[in-house]
Amino acid sequence: MKLKILLLTALLGTSTMASDAIAVKQEGLKYIKMLGKALKSELKTHLQKDPSGLEALAFCTGSAQRITKEVNAKLPGYAKVRRTALKVRNNIHNTPDTIDKKVMHSYQTAMTQNSFTPNDIKVVEVGDVTRIYKPLVTKEVCLKCHGSQLNPHIAEALKSAYPEDRAIGLKEGEFRGVIVSEITKH
Repeated sequence: MKLKILLLTALLGTSTMASDAIAVKQEGLKYIKMLGKALKSELKTHLQKDPSGLEALAFCTGSAQRITKEVNAKLPGYAKVRRTALKVRNNIHNTPDTIDKKVMHSYQTAMTQNSFTPNDIKVVEVGDVTRIYKPLVTKEVCLKCHGSQLNPHIAEALKSAYPEDRAIGLKEGEFRGVIVSEITKH
């Protein structure tokens, strides 16, 4: 009888752990969507005002980090959200760490093997922090500031604002980077 009770307890513990992991993943995705929605809606507004992309670039240069901080200020103290890429534009705020790079390389590998899906959410445990990664894929509109055929005004503005910019020369459908939510166990 004792063995059955211990086995049942072990199974219940595993089930609780699985539901906890799902809850953390869902919470992280909620924060990723908050940041993505805030940035995307602003970007869309600026692109509608100025289809060349110059106004959108000015917005990103001047406001993307501020908006990221504002979103993070709305999150519980144990959570944060950020963006990063292998080819970063802003190497002060968006440089990936070793774990970020491993996850992003796995996305790139999946793309080359045709097993990639933009809905492939990766969950990584790092000590007492759970990271939730959502991949970003380059869309046609992204090419205005991240493509290889840049408007000369945009190219000049990028060179001025980001002298070490590596986030150009991308093609539609290419892996762009990730939005990462980090949740500390509490």
